Amino acid sequence: MKAMVLTGIQKMEMQELPTPTIKESTDVLIKMKVVGVCGSDVHYYTNGKIGSQLVKYPFPVGHEGAGEVIQVGTGVTHVKPGDRIAIEPAMPCGECDQCQVGRPHTCRKLHFLGCPNQADGCLTEYIVMPEGSCFPIPDSMTYTEAAISEPLAIGLYAVNQSIPLKDATVGILGFGPIGMSVLLSAQAKGATRIFVTDLVDERLQVAEECGAIWTGNPLKADVVGDVKAKEPLLLDVVFECCGKQEAIDQAVAMLKPGGKLMVIGIPEFDRWSFPVDQMRHKEICVQNVRRQNHSLEETLELMESGKIKVGKMATHRFPFSKTKEAFDLVTEYRDGVMKAMVDFE
Repeated sequence: MKAMVLTGIQKMEMQELPTPTIKESTDVLIKMKVVGVCGSDVHYYTNGKIGSQLVKYPFPVGHEGAGEVIQVGTGVTHVKPGDRIAIEPAMPCGECDQCQVGRPHTCRKLHFLGCPNQADGCLTEYIVMPEGSCFPIPDSMTYTEAAISEPLAIGLYAVNQSIPLKDATVGILGFGPIGMSVLLSAQAKGATRIFVTDLVDERLQVAEECGAIWTGNPLKADVVGDVKAKEPLLLDVVFECCGKQEAIDQAVAMLKPGGKLMVIGIPEFDRWSFPVDQMRHKEICVQNVRRQNHSLEETLELMESGKIKVGKMATHRFPFSKTKEAFDLVTEYRDGVMKAMVDFE
């Protein structure tokens, strides 16, 4: 089969790899249809690592995918050949202490699509996944929407882990795909007063179109001062979605006493810094968000019901052979890109 693999820093090429085969009774062979380019994929593309996870070349990345079931193992019961599916990239062991207490996303032996030393990614024509990672989608849902359910589930998980959002004042710092996923999920949970920042003006326009009541570019405005002017009592919860120290500082300044800071963004450095005086006096609660946990089913249900619409998420499309162009576009934040999708057909 053809696979798009990383071969060095900002280097990628198409290679021929063996087509994977079913080995376990619960395995499912999937023909890929669509893959979304994620910010974490771009970290591997531009830096060759995320924290301690180092790429060993050549390596195929990609974990936001949807496809068609081609073949199933003898023990598979809830999908069959021909089914259209969304793919959950996490493959927990199901046996460790974390899995046993309902935290498979922090599984001690977790394998994750497109994560170095765990599992090859899905920028390949075929992949094999365990049955538990395969979620059938209705005929009304496109493969693109199914692929987007993966980052959307992260946003929904972050929202569900935060605070009750009905009538809450909400900040979202960074309006890439994860920031947009948080906004859409927050709205589905009743939030209406949402403040958004981003460095890309085109993304702020999308945020306004999606229902944000205020947007600001930190390079052009005093975003903290502007938020305080509109919301003197400050914000109940802020979602940091860009992995920038400046955003953490802004979030702490924007939060009211007793507010909650949700840290979702993946930084390119090793340590965050927090202003102790403000954090202590405001009694700010900080919670990190690790991917998603038991949220994909609810995400697909919200999409199917129309409570969440992701039509503005996929802004650019590329054929499989042009995957590097998709990565370069996202890396450089060109052309107002929100989410670049790779099509296999």
